Amino acid sequence: MAATNAVTDNGSLNSNRFPIVSRIHGKILIPAAMLGLLALAGCSTTTSNDMITVDRAQGSQENIASLSSVIQANPQDPEGYNNRGSAYGRGGDFRRALDDFNRAIQINPQFYQAYANRALVYRNMGRPVDAANDYNRALQINANYDVALIGRGNIYRQAGRMNEAFNDFNRAIQLETTDGRAWHNRGLIYQSRGQHAQAIEDFAKAISLSPNSPEPYNGRGVSYLATNDLDNAFADFNHAIELNDKLAESWTNQALVYEARGDKAKAYRSFSHAVRLDPNYKPAQDGSARTRS
Repeated sequence: MAATNAVTDNGSLNSNRFPIVSRIHGKILIPAAMLGLLALAGCSTTTSNDMITVDRAQGSQENIASLSSVIQANPQDPEGYNNRGSAYGRGGDFRRALDDFNRAIQINPQFYQAYANRALVYRNMGRPVDAANDYNRALQINANYDVALIGRGNIYRQAGRMNEAFNDFNRAIQLETTDGRAWHNRGLIYQSRGQHAQAIEDFAKAISLSPNSPEPYNGRGVSYLATNDLDNAFADFNHAIELNDKLAESWTNQALVYEARGDKAKAYRSFSHAVRLDPNYKPAQDGSARTRS
């Protein structure tokens, strides 16, 4: 069956793409202390959090009415509820989204895509255990479902269960997923293990699949910095800013390069800009305090 409407995620690489779920980031030696700061700045938000980007048009009265008419015409077709649930999720109405996914699963308990959609809504509601259970159920039905592998891998990684997360991302990649989040998140794990060559390769693959996403550029830039390649790191951070100039992480990473080069004035300006974007982003706060003259 053709792919149909579904919820979308952010922080994931593809901020405009939720996996359509239907019946289917001259060398200078950088001090070790600064590398720790770089890792903190680069890895704290370059994570695929699967946070839904609210699109009010998806939850508009007109769109919901159209999807509801399909359900009225075919009340026992779980696909209709899955599609409307996805629209509710995209529109930020998580309770109604859950109701529709519940109904789709009630009609067809083997509808693994609906389990994955419901899992993502649970994650956005701060219910990771329920989300993990749904991803597990989806994978019990279809062990090769890359969307569920990547979603569950993100839950594992954010819980610090890195080996299990790595295995899920690795499996999705072995299945030849076209979702760049798998490479991006595996790259973050390589990076956390100090395996920067492998991380750079994974971030590059993620970039090839999601060229308009700033996250893999930030991720790759951090690994370039860890290998003392300031020029490539700076280029990646600048490109991340070009793609989205509202991310405190990107400006903080840029500032860290300025700081590594000894240009505290420019570092302070970038750190300060990052603080204005996100007053609670500690790497930016710390950097601003460090470089203030």
